[in-house]
Amino acid sequence: MQQVAEIPGAPLRSGSGSGPQQVPQDGRRSRWTEHRRARREDLVGAAVEAVRRTGPDFAVDDVARSAGVSKTVIYRYFTDKDELVDAVLQRISGTVLLPRLLGEIGTEHADDRAALRAVIAAFVSLIEDEPELYRFAYAHSGRSGRADLVAATEHRIAEALAALMADRLVAAGRPPEAATTWAYGVVGMVQLAAHWWSTARTVPAAELVDQLVALAHDGLGALLPPRR
Repeated sequence: MQQVAEIPGAPLRSGSGSGPQQVPQDGRRSRWTEHRRARREDLVGAAVEAVRRTGPDFAVDDVARSAGVSKTVIYRYFTDKDELVDAVLQRISGTVLLPRLLGEIGTEHADDRAALRAVIAAFVSLIEDEPELYRFAYAHSGRSGRADLVAATEHRIAEALAALMADRLVAAGRPPEAATTWAYGVVGMVQLAAHWWSTARTVPAAELVDQLVALAHDGLGALLPPRR
């Protein structure tokens, strides 16, 4: 294992006396930690670009070429390819998927149909705008022994939608428990239908959105109380 004194910029150990060792409080340790964090983030960005170019079956060599470094450098910051894949999935979820969808859920729209259309259209446009990132995310969902970040993202979207529905029910004096079932049902319907469409492409994207909005709105319209 590499000793602390061998890491460039890390604080050196103090003398060999029997008393407690003193670590210099000059910020060198925190600067090294920040350097590693920033370098790791740069490599994750290079991995995302490699996925955009090569698709879900990218190799560590693709990431190294994208970053302009050797594979040895990649493995200084990631213990193995699985850890790199996890980091890329987190980046896709945190900077591509969630901002689009949560942003639309949190935006005020003219009516319920317009709100559903905005969220569904945002998801479908993601598939069109970032096809390789989408394929990568779903190709790595449900990996044995690894966190399922696709499921976690779907959970975040469903819970946000459920909270809005529950508020509507409570405001109308009705019990809110069904909101969670409805929210997960809508998210599951849209995700599965859009995933099928991503390869089948039997209808244009705009028509797919119309069909999903009609199905979701006609169902929820009979269940949710009117807006106040």
